[in-house]
Amino acid sequence: MRVGTARSAAVQWVAEHARPEAGFRGAYFSGSTVGLPDDAELSPFSDVDVVVVTAAPGPPAGPGKFRFRGALLEVSHLPWEELAPVDVVLSSYHLAGSFRRDTVIDDPTGRLRELRADVSRRFAERRWVRRRCQDAERRIETRLAAFDASAPFHEQVTSWLFPTGVTTHVLLVAALRNPTVRLRYPAAREVLDTYGQAHLYPELLELLGCARLPAARTGHHLDELARTFDATAAVARTPFFFSGDITPGARPVAIDGSRHLVERGDHREAVFWIIATFARCHTVLAADAPGLHQARLPAFLEAVADLGITSTDDLVRRGEEVIAFLPALRRAAEEIMAACTDVTGRPGRGRRAPA
Repeated sequence: MRVGTARSAAVQWVAEHARPEAGFRGAYFSGSTVGLPDDAELSPFSDVDVVVVTAAPGPPAGPGKFRFRGALLEVSHLPWEELAPVDVVLSSYHLAGSFRRDTVIDDPTGRLRELRADVSRRFAERRWVRRRCQDAERRIETRLAAFDASAPFHEQVTSWLFPTGVTTHVLLVAALRNPTVRLRYPAAREVLDTYGQAHLYPELLELLGCARLPAARTGHHLDELARTFDATAAVARTPFFFSGDITPGARPVAIDGSRHLVERGDHREAVFWIIATFARCHTVLAADAPGLHQARLPAFLEAVADLGITSTDDLVRRGEEVIAFLPALRRAAEEIMAACTDVTGRPGRGRRAPA
């Protein structure tokens, strides 16, 4: 399917299902398809991300991933107030990129297009690029600081894994690249290679624990994840913010997309999303099928053990290693910003933006 065809399906879905909702204020594209031309072929392992902006108090969790007119869509909701003022959006590494280009699907108030015009004009200014890098870095620090050693082990793994993976986003943001989710490691490797920082990539993999993980072991863990995923998708009932990622419709991304990475030689790069999906499955199973959770738990524990993690103490120590790595990460981001010709404004090391 062409990207333009998938986008047309998303536009139609918004018109039929989102616009009639009370509190609807607009919708826009986000994620990995932003910036792709309409005639590009959409990867079978990718979806089209749609953000529905709503003024409704406490917006519901989005429907997640689903098929509509042949396209795999992922729909999420965003509170209207999070898109103001514009400086907040420009400083947010996970929001600003969506408004760098014309991504607006529906804009009954006109405010989204005004926001887009302002963000796109200032997006590449060095001070805002630096603030977004700092925003990503703060996310690493705050999420690791919030680590709960009393939580179930699979939730502890999630609490360590995601901030560890945000190290890649600092680099991607510095290079004005999309801070992608599932493909963050191969994307970060490309940035480091492009800007003469390739020596840093093995350190990112060391923090994750997969620098020396053989392809055969990754493939084994993916096979076990596929069994857990299918069992989880069949029994899931309790809603979680990530529930849309654990459904039969999401299997092409979660399982087939990871297998594609392994088969093309990027088995280490597949590890992040394999472990993330594994842990999320166990969060669902613990709530909806405790017996199945216990039955499938050894496969998950085996996977994280191959990353050098067998206890809470290991996770705490690994989080400390990530924090210790941040100064080197910060220096690399500054050097990438200085070398990136699309970043505008005078180079120099500014102060960290206030939290």
